[in-house]
This record gives sequence, C-alpha cells and structure tokens, in this order.
Amino acid sequence: MVSALTRVFGVHNLALAEDVVQEAFCRALEVWKIRDIPDNPSAWLMATAKNCALDVLRRQRTANTFAPELGRLLESEWTLAPVVEELFSANAIKDDLLRMMFSCCHPRLPEETQVALVLNILCGFSVDEVASAFVSTHAAMEKRIARAKKALAASKKMFEVAASDAFSARLKAVHRALYLLFNEGYHGACAETAVRSELCREAMRLTAALLEHPLGTTPETYALAALMCLHAARLPARVDAGGNLNALSDQDRSQWDHELVAEGLKFLDLSATGSQLSEYHVEAAIAAIHAGAPRVEDTDWKTIVSLYDTLMAICPSPIVALDRAIAVAQNEGPKRGLDEIYATVDGDRLATYPFYSAALGELEFRRGRRKTAREHFLAAHAVARNPMERRFLHRRVDACEDEVMQ
Repeated sequence: MVSALTRVFGVHNLALAEDVVQEAFCRALEVWKIRDIPDNPSAWLMATAKNCALDVLRRQRTANTFAPELGRLLESEWTLAPVVEELFSANAIKDDLLRMMFSCCHPRLPEETQVALVLNILCGFSVDEVASAFVSTHAAMEKRIARAKKALAASKKMFEVAASDAFSARLKAVHRALYLLFNEGYHGACAETAVRSELCREAMRLTAALLEHPLGTTPETYALAALMCLHAARLPARVDAGGNLNALSDQDRSQWDHELVAEGLKFLDLSATGSQLSEYHVEAAIAAIHAGAPRVEDTDWKTIVSLYDTLMAICPSPIVALDRAIAVAQNEGPKRGLDEIYATVDGDRLATYPFYSAALGELEFRRGRRKTAREHFLAAHAVARNPMERRFLHRRVDACEDEVMQ
C-alpha cells in the first residue's frame, strides 16, 4: 500500500502515503467492528487506500505537487480515477514494490540505513524491531530512520527498475533487507513470539518478485531464495502443539515441508553460476546439509564447520562465530565448542542475545556441569525476548535441576 501510494503521490510525499495507509487501517478498525472482517481483508484495505488516495488528490491537487512523472494525468478529473485505478492493479503494485525497495537503497545512504528503510517502510517493522535486527538501540535507530526518510523524500521520483547499472548497484542492500526480514520471522526479537511465519512468507514473496525481474535473477538472489526455502521448510516443526520452541536436534523431521526442501535445492542449483560466492550461498549450503540428514546424528558436521570457516571469511560476525563454535561442539565435543566460544566469540556484543548464554549452558550441560549450565540458562532467561523463549529456557533450567536432584 505504501509503495503504490508513493507511486501516486511521489516519493517526496512519503509521509503523506504513510498517513493514508494509517487512515485505511483506522477505517478498517471502525467498519469491521460493525460488518465483521471481509472475506478478502487485503483487497478491502487496498480498495480503501485507493479511495483515500483519490480523496487526497481531489482535495489537495491545487496545493500539492504529486508524482512529477504522472503530470497532468492527476490534474484532470477525466484521467484521475483511471490512472489511480491502473496504479493499483496487481502488476503495477508488484512493480511498485521493487521501485520502493530500490528507492530505499539510495547509494548516498549507508547500507545499514538502506536496509532499515526497507524494513520500516516496505515491511512494516517497528523501530524496535529494526533496532533488534541491527543489535542497536531504539533511540539510535529512530534517528537513523527519520534522517533516511528525509533523504528519500528529497528525491525527485521513485527508482526506475529498468536501469541496469543502478539496479545492480543497489541489489546488495535489497538482498540484505530481505534476509533480515526472513531472519526476524524465523528467530527474531518480537515481544510476543519467537517465530513469525508471516514475516518469513513476506520475505519469500518479495524475493520471488525480485526473481521475476530479469535483472533480479542473479546467483545471489537464487541463493537467498534457496536459503529461505530450506529454513522455511523447518517451520512446521519449530514449534510444538503447546506453542513451545523446539531445538533443531529435537524436531520431528517428518514434519518438515519436503516440497519446500526440493524447491530450495532447485534454487541452490540455479545459484551455482558465476564467480561470486556470497554469504547466502554458504548459509544455503549449510541448510541443505541439515535438510539432507534423516536424523541429527547423521549430519555432516565436519563439512558444516568448514562452511562456517568460509562464512567467517566472507562476513564475520559474533553470531556466525557462535554458530560455528556450536558446530565444532557437535563435531568434536562440548569442551572444544566452549573453547571456540571463549576464543572467537565477542560475548560483550551478544550480551543481550539469549542464545549466547543458552549455548554456553547447553555445552556445559553436555559436559555434566549442571550447576554451571543452570547459571548460564538463567542468564539467558533474564534477557529472553518473548514468552516462547522464556518457556524454552525455563525447561532447560528445570532439566539442570532435575539432574542435580538425581
């Protein structure tokens, strides 16, 4: 809705587009209380946004300058409604999604700011959710997004996705935004739940739209699509019937979506062209190894450690280092895993990441040091971000206490 409205009003009226979206949702809250939720809520909201846009254009067109490329088409009552109708068609909206993604990724903005804009404007992330995705504070992210929106509003028009050189220059930031969107859905920092499958689906939908554009069918895009499919295949087993998180080792692999696994492997094959090896290639390869193991004990951990070595060389981060150390523990035992964590992981940067302390607790538990493991699980519980994580960690604390009592 924001993308389509920005196409109508012009990128310099971004705030107006966001206001109209808010108005459409407010009308939904009022009308649906009386008439119930319609059969197709998305279509209702889109139609309401379109009608709101027509109202704004008729009310303000003499005072405001709207999308310059649409010119007098928006000034004439004869052409106004047909033009807006066309701009809200399914194909036009799909193009506008790409335009907005790439408009947010302006080269004058730092890459993290580009990604923050995509997450906030296009994907509906709150400031807190964007801050969590970047391991930043609310205040810092709020200022960054506000400055970026001002820079975006200063542009003369939305990005044209037909421009090949500019498209390629901005593609990396678009990939990063879609990756973070999926990641937030798969194991994010939402206050209500650790798994938000709707965000995963949204990331996959936007990635599919990118793959439909001739310039978007790059090896990196295919690798990103593969990674999303292979991880999304596990979603049915990530949460049990009681709403509790399942660790990968505890998941019932018969519940994995094998059609998505096959699609992910197909995309991974398509990504194996060109000379560039991206982090998405490596992460998708790791996910493919997990997908191919019938049981957790059948996993080729040695190859996974090697892939994490490659990933650390391409894009080192504390979380990648932690994941690598966990793989080392699976391959060589818990003591080696702990040694790797203490030697290679920046614990200070992960102080508020609950699965840092949880990993320490898990490895100490496997060594038989239940008291130490319990302390780590309690530390993880203290920084857990939602009830689902707290329940998961509480069960691990209980497991330590049961062992001590025995």
